[in-house]
Amino acid sequence: MEFFHKQTRIAFMHTRKVWYALSAVMMVVSLGALVTKGLNLAIDFTGGVSVEAALPSAANVDAIRGKLEAAGFHEPQVGIFGSSREVAIRLPPDPKQSVAEIRARVEAALLEVEPGAEVRKLDVVGPQVGDELRTSAIWALSFTLLLIFIYIAFRFHTWRLSAGAIVAVMHDPILVLGIFSLTQTPFDLAVVAAILAVIGYSLNDTVVIFDRIRERFEHNRRLAPLTVLDQAINQTLSRTIMTKVVTMIVVVALLFLGGPVLRGFSEALAIGILAGTYSSIYISSAIALDAGLTAEHVFPTVKKSAVDDMP
Repeated sequence: MEFFHKQTRIAFMHTRKVWYALSAVMMVVSLGALVTKGLNLAIDFTGGVSVEAALPSAANVDAIRGKLEAAGFHEPQVGIFGSSREVAIRLPPDPKQSVAEIRARVEAALLEVEPGAEVRKLDVVGPQVGDELRTSAIWALSFTLLLIFIYIAFRFHTWRLSAGAIVAVMHDPILVLGIFSLTQTPFDLAVVAAILAVIGYSLNDTVVIFDRIRERFEHNRRLAPLTVLDQAINQTLSRTIMTKVVTMIVVVALLFLGGPVLRGFSEALAIGILAGTYSSIYISSAIALDAGLTAEHVFPTVKKSAVDDMP
């Protein structure tokens, strides 16, 4: 199935410098937001209290939030999960109170909203656990980038494609983090999982284009690299758009119907999918071109040994 009825002939690489400038602006804004505003870290990283409660009827999220604030909890996060009668509550840490005392206060606030409400689960995440999770998330992202560089270098025999892939893969999560910083959307482990998924998704698009670049070079090694890259991107464009449209349907459904619990996860995926499509075309391929990519880099010539020259 093809998205376009005719093969497109868009000159992607001719406008790459314009997109370089746009990417530079987005990266500066994103990094600036991260430095000045930081991320709105959830209790997964800062420590706090996670509560799951059940109510006899559909939950009134605003009323629950108001009662929790009146009970002395600062900026409680309340969202629906599962059915409309189940709520997930996240509270900031309070080292001065025991788990039993926090549970009693939460139950009292819930009972004021809905008699018969029940706290089914209450977990306390300490600051030390939050620090460990933050460190683990950083290591996971770092190892992912390193392994991607090694994989692309071995598969396509040149650092030029690896460099383009790595820059594109870094471009997407930085953009996601920047938007989360600007909007102060809560940043939790689900968002980290979404960012890792975005990296894999973006890399998949990049590898598909790189495979087509190799095929075009193999078909005619005398073609200009700029022509080869434009042909490769145009020939994979239908597949890229079809894949993104189908995936975005699911992500948008999660975004609008998944509730606050899944909002950060679905937002990160939506931003990352759009950024990944853009970066696989205008970042990874363009950087490889400007790094001097040629057919000889993709298909290295094997030097003859002295034995081969003997009669």
